[in-house]
Amino acid sequence: MVARTGPVKLAIAGLGAIGLPVARRVDAGDVPGLALVAVSVRDEAKARKAMAGFRRPPPLLGLAALADAADVIVECLPSARFLEVAEPAVTRGRIFMPLSVGALIDHMQLVELAAKTGARIVVPTGALLGLDAVRATAEGRITSATIVTRKPPAGLAGAPLLAAQGLSVDGLKAPLRVFAGSAREAIAGFPANVNVAVALSLAGIGPDRTQVEVWADPGVTRNTHTVTVRSDSSDLTMTIENIPDPDNPRTGRITALSVLAALRRLTSPLVVGS
Repeated sequence: MVARTGPVKLAIAGLGAIGLPVARRVDAGDVPGLALVAVSVRDEAKARKAMAGFRRPPPLLGLAALADAADVIVECLPSARFLEVAEPAVTRGRIFMPLSVGALIDHMQLVELAAKTGARIVVPTGALLGLDAVRATAEGRITSATIVTRKPPAGLAGAPLLAAQGLSVDGLKAPLRVFAGSAREAIAGFPANVNVAVALSLAGIGPDRTQVEVWADPGVTRNTHTVTVRSDSSDLTMTIENIPDPDNPRTGRITALSVLAALRRLTSPLVVGS
């Protein structure tokens, strides 16, 4: 929890399927103790139109300037832009909340930097479940962690690994496993699809030991993740079926809600879950 007398100042990098719903809810006052003070976008005209109904439309700033304006910076960008917002936020000692979690494992020096500057890197649960239980088992010994992701084929279209292999998922009549390997390998091939696998790996045994399967499945209408963890304290099997965002089928609707829940923990007088 952030202890202070005034509101916690929030900035959001990106106003897409995740950033805009979060901004809208914070502007409406749905998260007490939090104030939206800045956003950064690629298309300013589109952003102004999207925020036309806001009570207090925030100023539009460059990515690096967000760290000067806010206490908490939420990153909702393509992974290629990750460092542009991450480095200034961590350097300035801010609370940095990344949605491009896959990019974080390629820049773990940010964790070392945060230890020096007093910054905190807070990874939301996102479209997954049970990370509190995984973190608890990691206090003991986890022997294996696996996540199987099944998505409607449209949710995987355009993934770099599929493009590199010349593999099309259009017109599938049966489920097709398009990847099996480590979380580190998975995020390289599917940077917009399996950030949940990286979040699981960071909560547990790391991106090289966490195993991932990705399926293009015409028989599902929801993004589905099944997590299996074996440990010396508990064996966990958990499945979540997320309703895809209508404008971005790669993202589940719950992801923006997870960000709101993580932000609420910063100011709430009651926090439930470890």
